[in-house]
Amino acid sequence: MRAVVCQNSSLEVVDLPAPGPRLGQVLLDVVRCGICGSDLHARHHADLQADALAEVGYHGAMRSEHRVVLGHEFCGTVRDYGPGCRRTAAAGTPVVALPLLRTDRGLDAIGISAAAPGAYAEQVVVEESLMLPVPNGLPAPVAALTEPMAIGRHAVRRSEIKKSDLAIVIGCGPVGLAVVGMLKARGVRTVVAGDISPGRRRLARACGADLTVDPAETAPYDAAGDHGQIRTIPAAADLGVSTMEKLRRLPVPWQHVWRAAETLGVRPKRPVIFECVGTPGLLDQIITSAPVYSRIVVVGVCMVPDTIRPVIAINKEVDLRFAVGYTPLEFRDTLHLLAHGKVDATPMLTGTVGLPGVDAAFDALARPEVHAKILIDPTSTTADIT
Repeated sequence: MRAVVCQNSSLEVVDLPAPGPRLGQVLLDVVRCGICGSDLHARHHADLQADALAEVGYHGAMRSEHRVVLGHEFCGTVRDYGPGCRRTAAAGTPVVALPLLRTDRGLDAIGISAAAPGAYAEQVVVEESLMLPVPNGLPAPVAALTEPMAIGRHAVRRSEIKKSDLAIVIGCGPVGLAVVGMLKARGVRTVVAGDISPGRRRLARACGADLTVDPAETAPYDAAGDHGQIRTIPAAADLGVSTMEKLRRLPVPWQHVWRAAETLGVRPKRPVIFECVGTPGLLDQIITSAPVYSRIVVVGVCMVPDTIRPVIAINKEVDLRFAVGYTPLEFRDTLHLLAHGKVDATPMLTGTVGLPGVDAAFDALARPEVHAKILIDPTSTTADIT
């Protein structure tokens, strides 16, 4: 079969032996595969990524000298089953799958490990237990977005945001756009998206953002007007004192009223901020400029050591959370949200290319004004992005 391999930062179209499904596995003919930002990182920062993953217990990630077939965002059709499968989907059925595969060394990440070749290829092997039929006639290009959109769903669920909270998304690349779409699907009333690229801001509006701003010109925290946020430490202290003055005038013990308010979830207003860029220094900048009590959810992947000033976060009581991946249920629910029109991911689709054009597609994705998500069609021989 034809595939694109990455080795020592180079991408090359090669012929490889057709993969064979093992116990409990399924062979798919790839219909579409998305090029992910993590693929761009892996091409040039594979060793940094492998070192980081090794520190948290995963030792199977690709290194620069490995010959790896990338690709973990895909839609395919069932071609064949390995032994021990239930065979619930007939041959030719359109499916997606969580990108994990059991190998001789354990569980490996499809498209991120030499032991689990990805879907920059005509065929890919997946676990039957992680495979889902595509419902409701969802087109393959949109079905292939299930994986990146699931990352957005997981980040939004990790944030525990409420519909009345102000949501601010910093960075409108594919991850930021997925977060915007999932925030609106959750019913969040006000979503502000910030990006220096006018093209990315247009995509954010198409994905549902209520307001878009250029952070170089307008602070995203001010774009939606006064939502009752507290901007400074003295203002937070003044709120506490003025609240006590009012409570002391009541005919009941003040501590009972305060305790009842806490039980009901009454708290100072604060935005929920999603960092979807991963640029060094940005997280510290957000911590410093965000309102007091902000909740910050880090979704963007910074590949190099970064620095924050804990004293700023402590004094502002910033709630800092990190999000990665998704659960099988989040993946399944994302697929159905897409299939039933609850989330529109089509604005993200900005191009399609054959295997010979993958190298050029990587270069194109470095220009955010033009492209967001380029899909690979393994059946195409064109090197042009269409």
